[in-house]
Amino acid sequence: MDSSDLEKGLARTVTAAVTVLYFARLREALGCDSEQLALPADARTVGALRDLLRARGGAWELELAAAKPVRVAVNQTMARMDTRVNPGDEVAFFPPVTGG
Repeated sequence: MDSSDLEKGLARTVTAAVTVLYFARLREALGCDSEQLALPADARTVGALRDLLRARGGAWELELAAAKPVRVAVNQTMARMDTRVNPGDEVAFFPPVTGG
């Protein structure tokens, strides 16, 4: 392995990163409002990202459970669980908002 191989490996790691944002009750329950996350190659959809986060256990598993109502936006556009997540994307998780 030479330095160019190392640089390529580092570039793959950096370009696979996404910014994940948490709002409202999720921010409070999870104890953070945002994070940079390097995605594994098999986690390239919103649903796969949600599963990856749930695998952390505890509040992550409870708050992001499939039965819990959670909305998601990718790059500020509403997304579904099958929406693709690309390196550099911003993915926001938030509870449904109701008016009154």
